[in-house]
Amino acid sequence: MLKIRMSKHKIGIIGGTGLYGIEGFTNQKWVKVKTPFGKTSDDLLTGKLGGRDVVFLARHGRGHRILPSELNHRANIWAMKKLGVQWIVSVSAVGSLQEKYKPCDIVVVDQFLDRTKQSTNHTFFGRGIVAHVAFSHPICEELRQIILRTARAEGANAHDGGTYVCMEGPAFSTRAESLTNHRAGYDVIGMTNLGEAKCAREAEIAYATMAMATDYDCWKEEEHVTLEMILHNLHRNADTAKKVVAKVIPQIPAEPNWPCHSALKNAFLTDKKLWPKKTVTDLKPILGKYI
Repeated sequence: MLKIRMSKHKIGIIGGTGLYGIEGFTNQKWVKVKTPFGKTSDDLLTGKLGGRDVVFLARHGRGHRILPSELNHRANIWAMKKLGVQWIVSVSAVGSLQEKYKPCDIVVVDQFLDRTKQSTNHTFFGRGIVAHVAFSHPICEELRQIILRTARAEGANAHDGGTYVCMEGPAFSTRAESLTNHRAGYDVIGMTNLGEAKCAREAEIAYATMAMATDYDCWKEEEHVTLEMILHNLHRNADTAKKVVAKVIPQIPAEPNWPCHSALKNAFLTDKKLWPKKTVTDLKPILGKYI
């Protein structure tokens, strides 16, 4: 296995396999990271983009081999942190729950609603260390604003804010579920981003997502989500995502000094003297400055 050299202040990108083909992504090198939480979705691709060190991860693995409910968010985010990632730009396909979000629109979400049963897999803590991070605002607002204005500057129909309903899948929503989410006024639905956001916050990584609409879920009488429809719009969205991400990267500050970068400052309930050595060792990339 390649020996990992620790470096600081990298920018992470999590998305579909096609995103590592972003124009200008140079010095590419695949890196395997061993984590205490098991395997990452795939090897991580390091390199340079927009003058910055970046780390890319194919969320579902190259070739799309991993179900949403099989994603190991802890391993993925731990690996990013180990490699020095301080910001993560996430790109994700979603279903639109409202008429105003048309297929191929981007919703730069600012909230989540958890409809999963995966909460114990969405935290690094436990095993002798209790910590509760603030999550009332689950998206890094500073990074979100950079993505929003960049997407609009690139000509995308980008919407400011919205609630992402996170379900497990892999089946799409029933019509009753879709109508309930639509009538409640939620904005988009997906299967992946909540776990990433929770783990990123605990790892003190600034996280924001580009939720890219592929369909209207199934709440619209005349629209029923199909895989064929999603794949068609995924390809269209991928081109937009590449352009936006490439322009976002150089705008991210050189130093990680946003509020998300100190999310653990007042989060610990367990006295440090009681922290188990094994847990501390496993979480060293995350606990770093608090040990």
